[in-house]
Amino acid sequence: MKAHLYDLSGNKKSEVELPAFFNKTIREDMAAKLFEVEKVFQPYASFKEAGKRHSASGTISHLRHTWKGHYGKGISRTPRKTMSRRGTQFYWVAAEVSHTRGGRTAHPPRLVRAFKKINKNEVEMAMHSAFAATANKNYILKRYSSLKDIESAPFVIESIPNKAKDLINMLKKIFGNTFDLVLKHKEVRAGKGKARGRKYKSNAGLLFVIGNDEKVKFSGMDSISVKDVVISDLYPLGRLTLYTKKALDELSQGEKAK
Repeated sequence: MKAHLYDLSGNKKSEVELPAFFNKTIREDMAAKLFEVEKVFQPYASFKEAGKRHSASGTISHLRHTWKGHYGKGISRTPRKTMSRRGTQFYWVAAEVSHTRGGRTAHPPRLVRAFKKINKNEVEMAMHSAFAATANKNYILKRYSSLKDIESAPFVIESIPNKAKDLINMLKKIFGNTFDLVLKHKEVRAGKGKARGRKYKSNAGLLFVIGNDEKVKFSGMDSISVKDVVISDLYPLGRLTLYTKKALDELSQGEKAK
């Protein structure tokens, strides 16, 4: 499988051979599985003593002639805390147990979580599928509903421009009408999310995959080296991705080394 190689001006220079796994069958199930495995969960749980710090007794007696007994009062054995009393007459309030006001939670969330497992072959299959989807027009059009058609994919450049201005001009010429999807657009969210720590929302923008020794100082898009790419960078499948020639060479070398 081949892709167009663009020069620093955004013109088609030649064709470049893609790594062999770009021709493999795309396994959506493996990509989804790896995405779930690598998903970072924020641990949360209730305080272990929450709702259990009352003076309410859990052994309520219904025997006759016992101090603070419930015999003859027609009330349940629910633990109760004493609010006031007059002689042997008590004013109780149920507490401690889950069906009472201020009591413990019946089944609170726990910190212990069973993490999902995935083997090395499945990880390799998932990553290969994610990379292959960046060269598949059907997956790209499926992910970006505003796209009606795309000329070719993936997009490969011979090297990285030195100036941000040159990079923007190059991307405009390569992507044409789809340039609006290349840069990130950050805007204030509508609704209650602004008060819940989600004030801004942004699109994903272009993923710029570079070689391990290459460096990019441009803002407005995600740039990441080959060795640091994870499934969350490419999922959902079909993300607009720009590769450097060196990045593809390193991907091919890594495939041959296996």
